[in-house]
Amino acid sequence: MKRITGIAAARRMLSREALVPEELPPRAEEKIKAVFGRPLTASQAVSRIIDDVRRRGDAALRHYARVIDGVELGDFRVSRAEIESAMREVDVGVLAALKFAAGRVREFHESCRENSEQAFYDSGVGRRVRPLDRVGIYVPGGTAAYPSTVLMTVVPARVAGVGEIIICSPPKSDGSLPPVMLAAAGIAGADAVYKIGGAQAIAAMAYGTKSVPRVDKICGPGNIFVMLAKKAVYGQVAIDGLQGPSEVVVVADGTANPAFCAADLLAQAEHDAMARVVMVTTSVRLAERTEAELKKQLAELGRSAIAGEALEKALLVLVGSLDEAAEVVNLFAPEHLSVQVREVEKFIARVKNAGCIFAGGGSPVALGDYVAGPSHVLPTSGSARFSSPLGVGDFLKVNSMVAVDAAVRKDLTRAAIAIARAEGLTAHARALELRMEAGRKK
Repeated sequence: MKRITGIAAARRMLSREALVPEELPPRAEEKIKAVFGRPLTASQAVSRIIDDVRRRGDAALRHYARVIDGVELGDFRVSRAEIESAMREVDVGVLAALKFAAGRVREFHESCRENSEQAFYDSGVGRRVRPLDRVGIYVPGGTAAYPSTVLMTVVPARVAGVGEIIICSPPKSDGSLPPVMLAAAGIAGADAVYKIGGAQAIAAMAYGTKSVPRVDKICGPGNIFVMLAKKAVYGQVAIDGLQGPSEVVVVADGTANPAFCAADLLAQAEHDAMARVVMVTTSVRLAERTEAELKKQLAELGRSAIAGEALEKALLVLVGSLDEAAEVVNLFAPEHLSVQVREVEKFIARVKNAGCIFAGGGSPVALGDYVAGPSHVLPTSGSARFSSPLGVGDFLKVNSMVAVDAAVRKDLTRAAIAIARAEGLTAHARALELRMEAGRKK
């Protein structure tokens, strides 16, 4: 970790411009060169893939499955028999845990649905709330299986009442998807699962192909290529946000447990070599002990290479007070915020920008990843300044309603005519005046 001392240095280093990676990891650069025959930026590669899928549909999907995922695919869609087989193949304890987690997630989002803005009609105006017809869920894969992401996205969509929910996820080298992920899809109630990953999956869901239906909205996290693809197709379809590589900020004072701090940092670092990992503390001693714990725990991880690469870019910020720590948090606007200080509630009251806040050392970030209830699809890249975690509302749309009765129509029409003529829109005014004239003749 790189150590930063003082709030002024933190402001410079934690600006989003400084943290957005200008270069891809060497492995990604090599892969792009192998696929396209020459070096390209991530944005250029994504643009090429989207254009190709838009033009050639399934043929392009099969091409990228071969050159990126290293697999020859016939059918993209996972059969119902494969999902049922996966349910039998998964360990019964894991299956029970997935069902338990799905119940927690469902209960939370049902409460959100009950307490969200509802349809109403009053004095001639109102609104209807309707679920989306079809949504596409992107579930990351490749280096790991994420059944939790299936639950955290499909379940709230089901609670919202979405008509059709499809999943796209990158296949393994043998052309299959992890049984545990398929089991989660069965538990959550997905309508279809497709063995397609990366930018090509986003393009397929946005534009549709012979095999993959076009959706109304794309949700779910992914790597930088997925994030850039979602950004590129926005407007063609809706998106939930630009969830890039995982982020965590741990704020701790001298009372915190360094083992807990290190564990929460590593839990997000193991997601992706481009994960953004930051610790902010008022205690030099805690900083030193946490660094020692990071080395110790890193050596024991199955994904130590990925986590270690993320830690090379991690930041350890020493500040003079918790007020300064709160300033750092609000500047960075992290996806995950772990607060491990003596007066937790007092500190949280200062926080304005964070995707999900984990209060106290007894509430590890990993609980939110799996079973707490709120979705773990959270705003990243500073978007917590203006956006929210994925929820039921992401799968609903609103129709405004206007049907005024005669008792109020005259007064409304007169005011509307005055405004229309002030704007010089005579057709608007005339459409209103015709109604008034017709009313007088009755």
